[in-house]
Formats: sequence, C-alpha cells, structure tokens
Amino acid sequence: MNKLAVLSPDELARACAETMWKDDDASQGLGMEILDIKPGHAKLAMTVKPNMVNGHGIAHGGFIFTLADSAFAFACNTHNERAVAAHGNISFIKPGKLGDRLMAVAREISRSGRSGIYDVRVSVDDVVIAEFRGHSRTIGGVWLPTAATSAK
Repeated sequence: MNKLAVLSPDELARACAETMWKDDDASQGLGMEILDIKPGHAKLAMTVKPNMVNGHGIAHGGFIFTLADSAFAFACNTHNERAVAAHGNISFIKPGKLGDRLMAVAREISRSGRSGIYDVRVSVDDVVIAEFRGHSRTIGGVWLPTAATSAK
C-alpha cells in the first residue's frame, strides 16, 4: 500500500517540510522557525540578531531576503516534488530593527507544469516590511518515496 496515498494534503505538506528541514543548515543556522505549513503555503519566523544589523542600524536586507526565500522554498516544496528558485525579487517597504521578530508568509499564486509563482509577505507585528515574489522550477525527484519510486 502506498503510504502517501493515505496522507491528507496538509499531512503531505508537513512531511515534505520536515524532510527538507532536516538538511536546511542555512535556515536553521539563522534561527528560523517553521510556524505553519500547508499545500502551497509556509509561515516562517526569524528574530533580527546583532550580526544581522547593517551600518544604518537596521536589519540587513540580505537577511530579510533570506527569510522570504526560505518561506518561498518551503511553500513550493509542499507537493512532494523537489523545486528550486528560478528567480526571486524583493521590495523593501520599512526597515526591520534589532530584536524584531520577522514573520514571512508564503502563498502559492500559480503552479503549472514545472513552474510556480509564490508571493511572500514579511512583517513585524502585522506591519508589512517587505514583499517578495519567487518563481520556482521543479527539478525532478520527490521528498517522500512513493510506491512507484520505492519499487525502482
């Protein structure tokens, strides 16, 4: 019996995220946390630490981008197909500050063939500080073995 066939879409999404998270040293190393995972959706959090602040005394945009990119990555890998970023861009709206708990919420906009489009909103206390859009591309392979891949 195919174990994946008995998983709900939400359970499958969480199982894919758990498998991906095990080897995600970058996200873990920056102190990110996964707060919510559903098909095409991910919510991650990260607190701005002293080593994440730039010369202006605000959160370095690269760290905000990285949080958004990680949320995007988890959202586009919830369908048990390995996917990577093909393109991503960000608009910074307000600065993040030392000690801020950043929330990045990614949602699937479109998924067709091997391509997907995802929007990520980064906020602090419900105030939006950045908007990210990512384009994904599946690369072959799965996160969780299916009966078909296990038999090979």
